[in-house]
Amino acid sequence: MQTQHNRLKMMIVVALFASLIGILAQVTIPLPIIPITGQTLAIGLAATILGSKYGTYAVILYCLMGAIGIPVYSNLSSGVSVLFGPTGGFIVGFIPTAFITGYILEKTSFRIMTAMIANTVGMFVTLAFGTAWYKISADVSWTVAFTTAFIPFIVVGLVKAYLASLIGITVRKQLFHAKLLPTGKKHDTTIETTTTIQ
Repeated sequence: MQTQHNRLKMMIVVALFASLIGILAQVTIPLPIIPITGQTLAIGLAATILGSKYGTYAVILYCLMGAIGIPVYSNLSSGVSVLFGPTGGFIVGFIPTAFITGYILEKTSFRIMTAMIANTVGMFVTLAFGTAWYKISADVSWTVAFTTAFIPFIVVGLVKAYLASLIGITVRKQLFHAKLLPTGKKHDTTIETTTTIQ
């Protein structure tokens, strides 16, 4: 019974985070081809707070919501055509980004400093997917792809990685206090003693 209760609880949490990603995706700074959005901040929050498993589930749900026509992608866009468009690589790249970010934290510790490292790695994973996809879909050179889809987003990506780490670790600790996250793994049960502000 307790297992079913926890499963239902985490399904709700995953759905809430998928919705959060969709909301933050509407926070955009227009650029000529690829805008800066709040999506990556939301992905970092999901991975930092929920870990690799449920963070990835939230991102997959978000991607599926947009693919079936719910306007959750940036600028209220949706549909499979977005995934195959010039920016589709960023969206697809969110899935391995969430898993890798959460995995690094689970194998180290849920602290702000390690979260910053994990989210920075995740940022580069997203940029790598987005750049490669843009290069192929737009049929441009690697130089153009890097100067368009990679380099302009490094600084703002680092800022979002820091914010995701600071906010994520703080919120994660509060969710543990409220018993809204499972505590079946070692890294979960030790968060109260290992979470510190660096």
